[in-house]
Parts: sequence; C-alpha cells; structure tokens
Amino acid sequence: MIYITGDTHGNFRRFEKEFFPAGQNLGRDDHVIICGDFGIWDETPQSNQELDWLNDQPFTTLFIDGNHENFDLLNRFPVMQWNGGSVHQVREHILHLMRGQVFEIGGMTFFTMGGAASHDISAGILEPDAPDFLYRKQVLDRNRALYRINHISWWKEEMPCDEEYETALKKLENAGWRVDCVLTHCAPDSIAAQVCYPYKPDRLTGFLETVKRRCSFDYWFFGHYHDNSTVEGQFILQWEQMVEIRL
Repeated sequence: MIYITGDTHGNFRRFEKEFFPAGQNLGRDDHVIICGDFGIWDETPQSNQELDWLNDQPFTTLFIDGNHENFDLLNRFPVMQWNGGSVHQVREHILHLMRGQVFEIGGMTFFTMGGAASHDISAGILEPDAPDFLYRKQVLDRNRALYRINHISWWKEEMPCDEEYETALKKLENAGWRVDCVLTHCAPDSIAAQVCYPYKPDRLTGFLETVKRRCSFDYWFFGHYHDNSTVEGQFILQWEQMVEIRL
C-alpha cells in the first residue's frame, strides 16, 4: 500500500496506528510519502527521538523536501540508490527522495521534484555574522516583521540548482515523459494560481508548468499551501489528510 500526505513540519503523530484504516497490517513494503516540509531541522535529542520513533513504525517513510528543511543537515545524510533513483538515507526506514528523480514504488512510477520559494520573508534574510545582526533582529521582532536567518531558519537550497533541473529533464526524457504520479512541494504556475493568493511565480513553478504540459501522468500530489483540495481532477493538494493510492 502507498499513502500520501502533506507537510508534517516534524510532527509525525498522524502516523500513529489509529489514523490508518482499521485492520491494515502495514509492513516494510508499504510506504507513506510526505509531500515536502518533512521537518529536518536540527539534531537535538528530541528531534532524534522523533525520527527514531518514526523509523520504528512498521512501514517505510519517504519524503520530498520543502522550503522548511535544514539543508545543511539534510545534505549530510548518506546518498544511496533506491528503486531507480537517488535518496538520502535519514534512517534505515526513512528516505529522502531527491530532486529530479524517477522511482518505481509498489509497481508505480513517481517523478520527484522537491523545493519551493519561501514567501513569508518580506523583511528579508539576516546574516547571523553581520555586525548589526542583533540590532536588526530586535527591530524586526519589535515590528513583528517576517524574516529568516541564513543557515538557521532559511537556506538558499530551498530552490533547485541548475544541476537538479538538468537531472530532472534527463530522467523524464529517459522515462519517455510518462510517469504514474508526480510528487512536488509547490505546484505549477497554472495550479498554484488557483490555490494560492497572492500568487508569485518563480523559476521552479515555471519549470513545473513545463512538466505539466509535456509529461503524461495520472496524478500530481503536492503540499506547501496548507489545504486539502483537488484541482483540475489530477492535482491533489495535500496537507493533513492521508490518501491511499492503488494500482
């Protein structure tokens, strides 16, 4: 079985047994997929305990990255090949599905392209080693401004690099531009404009719009916008709901 859900932000309690259909006996060949903002933030004892708890669940956890991840930490996990694509192995049974990959999972093919642009940073990015960092932070906090701190609460790697876009195009070309499902965190331009207001296009949403036009797929799952809805029949916006997909 394959279940897909939306942003978890480090809260994995929705994966307790009571939230799955009664009578489901899940095993390691069953997968739960998170559509970004999984919640890799730090290496505190509490964070490691949460990951260890999730690793001990009977299923295998898979996730794509969102814009709320600690990419310094995420990119330190070992890279391995799994089911046709590259993954970071966070734990034995917790795998990060890297960008621009095509995986075969449970007899279905999945194209993965994590990442998204953070829009809640209208006051900018602070550099923690800047001489005026504390003063600027105090002013912004006093005004309740929306800002992030580089390498503490924001990473430029939230958006794909040129190599990841190139890898994505090559993998889709090798797949004949046909997959069963697409997994992303943000949505293509035309879909995002329907679920997000005000909507700001960027390079990634534009790239995904190209994928939408060129690629043949049955369903496209995404998160990021904190809602549960279906758009144009094939696009499934995920947040707290969990959907089972079947062959």
